Amino acid sequence: MVKTKDILKLLNIIAPFDIAEEWDNSGLQVGNLNWEVKKVMIGLDVSLSLMMAAQKSHCDLVLTHHPLMIRAKKSIDFNKMPGKAIEIAARHGISVISAHTNLDKANDGLNDYFATKIGIEKTKVFFMDSPSSVLLDEAIGIGRIGYLKVKTPFEKVVRQIKEMLDLPYLRVTGDMQLPVSSIAVCTGSGGSLLDEFLRSKADVYVTGDIKYHEARRVEEYSKGLIDVGHFGSEHMAIDLLFEKLGQAIQKAGLNIEIERFKKEKDPFIIV
Repeated sequence: MVKTKDILKLLNIIAPFDIAEEWDNSGLQVGNLNWEVKKVMIGLDVSLSLMMAAQKSHCDLVLTHHPLMIRAKKSIDFNKMPGKAIEIAARHGISVISAHTNLDKANDGLNDYFATKIGIEKTKVFFMDSPSSVLLDEAIGIGRIGYLKVKTPFEKVVRQIKEMLDLPYLRVTGDMQLPVSSIAVCTGSGGSLLDEFLRSKADVYVTGDIKYHEARRVEEYSKGLIDVGHFGSEHMAIDLLFEKLGQAIQKAGLNIEIERFKKEKDPFIIV
């Protein structure tokens, strides 16, 4: 019998939980480590629609990239989120696990996956944020930086990334004729790495959630910026977790069904 704790162990091999950021809340969100798991549903956010879909599909475990909660709540109200998700999990025996910044930072994790998706080669870690012995591994850290096969005008890079990620729009800063050979990426919200990007040899920074004054700084340095949005850079975590966990389950010889929740949409729309 496969239990929640067994899935947690497999995920810890894929993306070790001890490399997650200190402020993060990766790992078991709600549930019981000893509950049996026969079916897993993978999504981006622990949303009410995901939990209801998991209940309807008779899933025993929900796996997401974003945690149920980052900060502790003083009270849990079952009439609104995240209380509604917790109630569904408790009533129907559904454990919830999140792999957040550990998946972002892991070797062959989300940032590597994202970089590959937009055609970046020979990548290395963009920023190593901890002196701990765990992070002495040069393949583990925040973001990635790498190269295009050939030097390409910024305008063409923008069009290619928009097409590769199948996005309806991008927010772009910089000279469209800028020759681009090196690109830095950070999935999710990458504003905290802006200084690192400006100091680096990267021509362009691809990330999400960039603010107005941060974009102005990129202009001042005559570099390029592509804001693909938070959702745009991380919804692919569903496919990555599906692939990685599926391979791990097969290797372990376990009989577990995995399903992807693909009904999530970017909360932002352009009108």
